[in-house]
Amino acid sequence: MYDVAIIGGGHNGLTAAAYLGAAGLKVVVLEKNAHVGGAAFTEEFHPGFRNSVAAYTVSLLNPKVIRDLDLARHGLRIVERPVANFWPVDERRALLMPYGLAARQKAIAAFSERDAARLPEYDAALGRAASVLKRLVLETPPNAGGGLRELWKGARLSRSILGLPLETQRDLAGLFTESASDFLARWFENETVKAAFAFDGIVGTYAAPSTPGTAYVLLHHCFGEVNGKAGIWGHAVGGMGAISAAIAKAAGEKGADIRTDAAVREIMVEKGRAAGVVLASGEKVEARAVAAAVAPKLLFSRMLPEGVVAPALQTRLANLKSGSGTFRMNVALSELPDFTCRPNSEHGTQHLASGVVIGPTLDYLERAWLDARGGGWSKEPVVEILIPSTLDDTLAPPGRHVASLFVQHVAPHLPAPRSWSDPREKEAFADLVVDTVTRHAPNFKASVLARQILSPLDLEKRFGMIDGDIFHGALSLDQLFSLRPVLGHADYRMPLSGLYLCAAGAHPGGGVTGVPGHNAAREIIRDLMAWWT
Repeated sequence: MYDVAIIGGGHNGLTAAAYLGAAGLKVVVLEKNAHVGGAAFTEEFHPGFRNSVAAYTVSLLNPKVIRDLDLARHGLRIVERPVANFWPVDERRALLMPYGLAARQKAIAAFSERDAARLPEYDAALGRAASVLKRLVLETPPNAGGGLRELWKGARLSRSILGLPLETQRDLAGLFTESASDFLARWFENETVKAAFAFDGIVGTYAAPSTPGTAYVLLHHCFGEVNGKAGIWGHAVGGMGAISAAIAKAAGEKGADIRTDAAVREIMVEKGRAAGVVLASGEKVEARAVAAAVAPKLLFSRMLPEGVVAPALQTRLANLKSGSGTFRMNVALSELPDFTCRPNSEHGTQHLASGVVIGPTLDYLERAWLDARGGGWSKEPVVEILIPSTLDDTLAPPGRHVASLFVQHVAPHLPAPRSWSDPREKEAFADLVVDTVTRHAPNFKASVLARQILSPLDLEKRFGMIDGDIFHGALSLDQLFSLRPVLGHADYRMPLSGLYLCAAGAHPGGGVTGVPGHNAAREIIRDLMAWWT
């Protein structure tokens, strides 16, 4: 008998296991795949070429989790990108966004001196909002129907918000309700500059920058830091799997039992309480509590016996809004891409160690979503390219490289009778993605030695990301904070006694953060160990 059985060995499930084990609880992690890590996993996809399969970059991994689990001692090393992002615009122009306010202003001034002058004010507004939200990510949200304790928590939160300067309150209100386009229009006029900032508002989100709520997604991607430096993006040496491997070592050191090839078929329920799980093999694993490190939509549509949750609530949870509009590719390259607007022979290759984003204007981002809504995918997709082998020579043979292509927008489900289950569909879109990059870097297509392709359906089948949703549910106002995953169950406790949610479908949402696992573990410990305060 275990104290806690955790469904899913992604980074959040492993994080929860490490904290639970540290508290003295007997824990088992049950992962359906042959390896732990979920989407944060590194594999060889072509002889000699290794890359992060799905998750692809580091910034949001919470510093408290890194410290508490001593991940550096367990082998995690994160290196910083030398510059933030690079946006090819056309054959002559590009926006190379470095770090540092003065350098960013200089880069933006080439497109709009007015926008460069407004940048400090924008940075300050976003920084103030992010600082408020950063304080909330490690908290359990006030839970509707939770009694006096939750009322007090809500009142305390309200006082802290109302105590902020009025302008900060206005910015927060805008970030939670507005579109990225409308929010950015207060500061910037140039379409390329606005696109550079709006991109964060559509990452992993099946929406246009003009869609209300995308301003929050923009903010969600501003919480990060690398090696104590705010706003920096980086690379885990060895790929994203190095993060999962380090957390797994921390969990194992704390006594967690980690099992692979252990797919969960159903949650066992006894006397109205989660009592363990039944594996696909038929084996029963008994536990005092079950923590689900899977998408809530998966949990409530496929893993619970019929009738154990009120039908209306079960239906609501099984039909949460999800779908990232995301298509993922890894490619093995014979050489680095050479962008027409910034030739390697003249400028070197430092810009290729950044996030290279093909999405040159706000209108381009908008049309990409409209295309996908109408025809299943973008005729001119938004492509973010990372080439981690420029920072990590363990990933490819000498002189060769690997690239991650993170693509928006595709429909989570293609218009009938088409389907992502048809290999011709994903191959055709992959060809279009390669051609899109090649328009800006003419040598790219010829340099591709091999490619690994993950459609939304592939992401669902391999990692349990229903509808291909990398966030386990949309980061929209109706699915955030006390409403995530649904009102009344935002405290990680699900509507079955003894069942908890400990992954991205819970507060604070998606990204490789470790925070849902951290927060859920705290609540499980409170419930199972009366001495916890």
